[in-house]
Amino acid sequence: MGAAGSSALTRLGLSAPRLPAQARPGWLGVAALGLAAVALGAVAWRRARPRRRRRLQQVGTVSQLWIYPVKSCKGVLVDTAECTAMGLRSGHLRDRFWLVVKEDGHMVTARQEPRLVLVSITYENNCLILKAPGMDQLVLATKLPSSNSIQDCRVFGLDIQGRDCGDEAAQWFSNFLKTEPYRLVQFETKMKGRTSEKIFPSIQNYEVAYPDCSPVLIFSEASLADLNTRLEKKAKVEHFRPNILVTGCDAFEEDAWDELLIGNVELKKVLACPRCLLTTVDPDTGVMDRKEPLETLKTYRLCDPSEKHLYKSSPLFGVYYLVEKIGSLKVGDPVYRMVE
Repeated sequence: MGAAGSSALTRLGLSAPRLPAQARPGWLGVAALGLAAVALGAVAWRRARPRRRRRLQQVGTVSQLWIYPVKSCKGVLVDTAECTAMGLRSGHLRDRFWLVVKEDGHMVTARQEPRLVLVSITYENNCLILKAPGMDQLVLATKLPSSNSIQDCRVFGLDIQGRDCGDEAAQWFSNFLKTEPYRLVQFETKMKGRTSEKIFPSIQNYEVAYPDCSPVLIFSEASLADLNTRLEKKAKVEHFRPNILVTGCDAFEEDAWDELLIGNVELKKVLACPRCLLTTVDPDTGVMDRKEPLETLKTYRLCDPSEKHLYKSSPLFGVYYLVEKIGSLKVGDPVYRMVE
């Protein structure tokens, strides 16, 4: 490594890497109580500790980056992304900044409307282009008129706002889902997000818009491949909706990654991702079978008994992270574990 690179790592408090030889679902409330005591100590330690030198251990490489603009709709693959405090961003594409709601403001996801996973999204000329089977495309400006009303919404029992996207968008989703009237809302950065201390009491590090729990979800290709050795019908990345997919590591190695450096982004583990019925929605058909891959995951991915107060009977697949240092990252970036 050249002098400039060494100097940059020193400013970050990191030592040069030594590469290996080969280059609110139901569980949320319970998890919150269990995390509170641990989190208080962790947050206090994080704030009190001096900046220290850490060794970088490469644990993998970024193979895919995903942004899911509308919660529960299809994701958008990107080659590069900004990692903001509230999740990945590419231009005006923000992760889970749009949300389908009932007329009373309660969130709607593929848990209630599985066919939401059939809605695809592209981005052109500062507009989202939404397409779905049997529907004309919907063109949605990412900058809404200030005259559009601000709606009070509920996401996993917590209050949050969103600007209404207008009658055309509302009618489009209502016509596609064919169950009841729906609206589409957009989160704006000047609005107050859902704070982590309300999702997990005593964790005060971050806010999110409409994601379930945290700004970033990561898992590895190896973990998916391991699961697929046990399934008759293979699962896809789209069943599990990560933001960052990692290659070049062993199955479930990500369980042990507490602090990561990717590009110039620093991430800190919040908790493992407990899986629910959403994983049983087929991303190609929009049909929920309520069984696989969830049932197979339950045979070998339940938590340690000591953590049952956090996760109960939910199987674990992937890891939630908060953003400790914002920056940019891209496909092909090394994924470093930061080690004391």
